[in-house]
Order: sequence, then structure tokens, then C-alpha cells
Amino acid sequence: MAKNIDIGQVQSIHDIETATALLHRHVGFDERIEDALLFAKEAHAHQSRKSGEPYVVHPILVAAIVASLTGDDSMVIAALLHDVVEDTDHTIEEVEERYGADVAHLVHGLTKIDVIRDAELIPSHSDEKLVVSALTFRKMLLASIRDVRVLVVKLCDRLHNMLTLDALPEAKQRRIAEETLVVYAPIAHRLGISFVKNLLEDLSFGYVFPEEKRKIDDYLKSHHHDMEVRLNGFRQKVTRLMQKHGMRVVDFEILSRIKHDYSIYLKMQRKGISIDEVLDLLAIRVLVREPIQCYTVLGLVHLNFQPLTTRFKDYIAIPKDNGYQTLHTSVFDDTSIIEVQIRTFEMHHTAELGVAAHWKYKSGGSEINLDWLQNLQYQGESVEDFYELAKTDLYSEDISVFSPKGKAFTLPRGATALDFAYAIHTEVGDRANSCLVNKAEVSLLTELHNGDIVRIITADEPVLRCSWVDAVRTSRAKQHIRINCKHRIRDIDTQTGLLIMAGIMQLNVTRIREWLRSHERLQNAWMIARDIDYLRDVLHHYLKELKSHGRFGGFFASRRFKLKPYVFGSIEVFSNHPVHDVVFDFCCHPKAGDEIVAFYSDGKAHIHHKMCQHAAQLIEIGEPMLFVRWKQETIYHYHMIVSMQNAKGALAEFLTYMANLGAEIISIELGKEKEEHIQLCELEFQSSEADINRLRAKIEQKIHIIQFIRTDDAYRSV
Repeated sequence: MAKNIDIGQVQSIHDIETATALLHRHVGFDERIEDALLFAKEAHAHQSRKSGEPYVVHPILVAAIVASLTGDDSMVIAALLHDVVEDTDHTIEEVEERYGADVAHLVHGLTKIDVIRDAELIPSHSDEKLVVSALTFRKMLLASIRDVRVLVVKLCDRLHNMLTLDALPEAKQRRIAEETLVVYAPIAHRLGISFVKNLLEDLSFGYVFPEEKRKIDDYLKSHHHDMEVRLNGFRQKVTRLMQKHGMRVVDFEILSRIKHDYSIYLKMQRKGISIDEVLDLLAIRVLVREPIQCYTVLGLVHLNFQPLTTRFKDYIAIPKDNGYQTLHTSVFDDTSIIEVQIRTFEMHHTAELGVAAHWKYKSGGSEINLDWLQNLQYQGESVEDFYELAKTDLYSEDISVFSPKGKAFTLPRGATALDFAYAIHTEVGDRANSCLVNKAEVSLLTELHNGDIVRIITADEPVLRCSWVDAVRTSRAKQHIRINCKHRIRDIDTQTGLLIMAGIMQLNVTRIREWLRSHERLQNAWMIARDIDYLRDVLHHYLKELKSHGRFGGFFASRRFKLKPYVFGSIEVFSNHPVHDVVFDFCCHPKAGDEIVAFYSDGKAHIHHKMCQHAAQLIEIGEPMLFVRWKQETIYHYHMIVSMQNAKGALAEFLTYMANLGAEIISIELGKEKEEHIQLCELEFQSSEADINRLRAKIEQKIHIIQFIRTDDAYRSV
């Protein structure tokens, strides 16, 4: 397993004898491997690396890393010979004759990677941006390399290159580190080899963002003792808890760790927080023998330590695409928040080594083709993380996606397929009906990744999606969705206003429309459905006209047209006809705060979402309508975690501020004391403010928010 090789030791080896000894510790005696070792030494006999050490030290150490990951003879031999064909006079035919077709196939694949790299990647001396060419390189790499073993060996090759990068000029160090972050770390992630992925990221991080790396390292060094004390204390508590409930020490293992540097940095950048606000900085990992025991341990942890319910994830029941399985949760322990990961020993093996944990290859075996590998061509979660870090002109917060014909479109990170549709053309976005991403049918709200190929399928008519305005990312998409929906809602409000007037005055819609047009009010008819005061004003002017003309009944109409308010929970209805009840029809299920309309039937107000198709049909046939609105004091429920000064009166001052905002506190709990003057506070509260973004902006004027969601509507989390 990966933990059996000491990466620090690998980095310190610079001579052939010590490198060979390390390789022998990870492979048993094998004539083919010994012969390949001798072959590599002879082939590279007169070559040296930039550091001055014998070149062959590099392939020997790569082979040692490969052996520790897989134990596969063919892969070890390919690692020993991976530079022979490209850098010496030996041919691939010679390799095949000497070691067989399987080894030759692997060496050919590794040589092919270097050929693609030379063709596609911008050279290190260029001033052009690396990211686009690196993404193209990665796409072509994954499209052309059909055997996952080639990628595993190449990742080990890149890992050793990163361990020895200090021998190169500074500009080349940075270029190779950037390439590693964009190309190789995401591949390691997708293959599930977290052991290699984390090392590649942290090694690259120091070259790409040296100042940020130094700050994080300084923090971890200065707080190391305190963090170790807290971790060890929590680990002992969990150990005693498991033993108390009948679990033997020999049947489980508890590991502890501090989040690795690059992942800390990513978390800080994503959330805009400082390192002391990273909630999962400290973690333990509980390893057990059986999957059912994972849930037993989870129950013990949650019953004895207060969990942060929003941070629980079950990747055992629903594994990640790369096979990763683990239970994730975070709990309070005195003044600390600690992440707890629970998995079996087998799951741990898979999580650390990914595909290398389960594929056993034999010499002379056939080529391994993994169909799912082709799906990696246009996926790259870590690349989006990399883009988000945009610190200099080299990095962009943009992603590049492609039309089926290969035309590139630049979109911001987090953009959806619908954003892409609007980027093509406004009409395409308006009529977008469905889409294919990398030939797979997905939702129009699917988040796109670098290199995705997107095909938009359009409808004959525009499709309104007013509730999606907050789900798209680009201002172009948001603007056009708002414009279209504003026009549609204005049309609905105009029709609704006419029907409300018709119902009140017992006249047909044609007469109402003509009266409004003659009084130059028709263009504002939409206001009748939205503003009760405007509706009353229109009625007042109509009655005034009746009286001025002395028409029969004009003096009695004021009573007949008088609107009475009816309140049913959070709904207010205004009508001059008796309303006994409010009914929410089952076709659209409007939520509090949604745009709504009301139809009048049998003394009841039937409530629909304003964009409901069934409501549109009722409006079209002229069903009687009522003025309806949400009651002004609707209450919304919120959950929030904030970081506050651990000073006398700070909590009271903050609670007073919340009270002044009209918030009613339901529960409050003080958590982790992150350092001497900072602590976390978790609270539940109610507010009449429906706009979560506006409320958050007000609160952030006073305090730093780490997490903020509306618990009565999960789709409004920010």
C-alpha cells in the first residue's frame, strides 16, 4: 500500500545504489524486473539529470513508487523503461522482444503521452497562458490513452518529477507545477488515487502560490501543538466510546490528520474565509472491518457529540463515481469542530489508491480497456477549483466549453448548460428545451466543466423558466430570463387585472378593457392585480363617473363594489363577494413568497402559481378572479454559523443587533474557540425577511458569516 513508501525518503535519494535498494524493498526477486533494471542502467549510463545525479535514479524511483501502489510486474518494468525509447537509441520493438507485448504496450503509451505533450503544451519559455493548452493536452491524453495502467505509471513519474523540481530554473518550476495542477492532479482525483493527488497538489502549490503556501505552513507550525492535543484528546474519547460499546481494539483503527495545504487554500478561496475559520481543518478517520459497523460508529459519535447536521454526507450508500466510499460528518468537541470520516479498511485502501487498489495485472496480460475512462475527457472538478484561485493574469475564473462543431465559448466557473445556450444566442437560450453534455442527456441546470462539449436542443417556442434566474451564473442569462419573465408576468397581471375588475363589477372583460382604454389606464391594467390601493383607485374613478352621469344605481354601486379583506393564514384575499376558504390546487404547489393568482368558485379562492399552465388556461377562458397577496408578515426560518470575537459583551451586542433586524432567536450554541479571541456561534432564528441575500448583507455589516441557509426552503441556501 501507499503508506509503505516514505515519500520523504524517495525525495532524499540521489544515487543508483540507494534507489535500487528501495526498489528491492517493494518487489520480490523477479528475473524480468532485474533484467529491466540492468537494461535501464545500461541505456541511461551516460545521461544525467539537471541536478547532476545519474539519470537512471529517476526511473528506478518511479518504479519503486509504482511497486508500492500496485505490485504489478509489467507496470514496474514499464516504469523502469519509460524513458528508454524516447531518450536513447533503443526501440519499442526491442522492448517488446525482450519483455513481451504487454510491457511494450505500456511503454508505448507512456512515450505517446510525451509526444502529445510536446505537440499541445505551450513551452515553458512562452508568455502565453498555459491553462488552455494544458486543458487541451489533458483532453487528448485521456482520449488517447485507453489503458488506465499507463496513467498510473505516468502519475508516479510526475510525482517524482515534482519531488526533484528544485533543480530546475524558477520559470520552469512554475510552469511544470501549473501543468501538474491542471492536468495530473485532476486525473489522480478522477482515478481515486488520493495519496498521489494530495502530494501532487501540495508540491505544486508551493511553486504556484509560494506566499500563500508559506502563510499556511506558518499557521500550521505555530498551532501544531494545540491541534495535536485536541486531535489526540478527541481520538481517545472516540476510542473509549467504541470500546465501551463492545468494539475490540484489534477490530478498528483511528487515524488523525490535519487538512493538507492545498485543500485548505481551496476552502479559504471558495468561502472567502481565513484559515482559522476552516471548519474541517482537524479530522479523524475511523477504520472498521464491516460496512454495518460504519453506521454503528456514526450513531455513537452523533449520540455523544453535537453534530453539524448540514455537514453529513453518506458516500457509502451513494459512492462517488471513482468508487470512493466513506461517511462524513462534523461534530463539536468542547470548543473544537472536528470532521469524522468513517470507512472500512477496504474502503480506505480504495480511497487512498483508487484504481490501483483493485486492478491486479499479470505479465503478458492483455490490454485493459476501461470504458468509463473515456468519460473523463471533459470532466475536471479540480480544474475548476484551480481556476477559482485566479491570482494573476495567468489564471482565469473562466472555463472553456465547446459546441459540437468545436467552437469554444468562455463562461464563468459554475456556469450551467442554460448559460451556454444564452452565450450562443439569446434566441437559443430563450427556446432551450434540453441538452446533451458529452453526448449524455442532462438538465439545463447542470454545471459545466472545462472541456465539456454541449449541444442545446431547442423548442419551437420560447420556454419560460422564471424560477431558474438564481440558478444560472452569467449576467446575460439572468438578464434575459428576467426580461422574458417580467414580460410574461406583466401580460398575466394585465389579464388578471381585467378579470378581477370584471368579477367585482359583474361586467364582461370587453367593457372593462374599453373603459380603461378610454381613460388611458389600459397600459397600467397590470397594476390592478398587484396593488390593492391602485385597484381601489380605479374602482373609485369608475364609481365617480357613474355618479357624475347620474346613471341609475350609481349611488348604490359604492356599497356593491366595496372590497373586504379575508385573511387565511399567510394569504390575504380582497373581494366584494363572500370568501369562505382558500384552496391550494395540486397542479403547481406555490410556496410562500411565490407569485400567485386566485380564482373564485363556490365561495372559495383557488390559489395557483402565476406561471402555472393550468392557471393560464383558466385565465384564457375568463374564469372569475380575485385580488390575492401574501400576508405582509410571513415568517421565514434561518440557520446560521458565524465567527465572532470572544470578548466580553460581544455576544450580547450581536444578539441586540439581530433583534434590531427583527430576528427572533430560536436556539443558539457557542462552538469552537478557534484561537484566543475568536469563536464560532451557531444559531436558528426567524425573520419576516424573505430575501436571504438582502438579510445576509445586513448581518454581514456586523459579523462574519461562515454558513447561512433558509431551513424552510433548501433551494434558497447561500
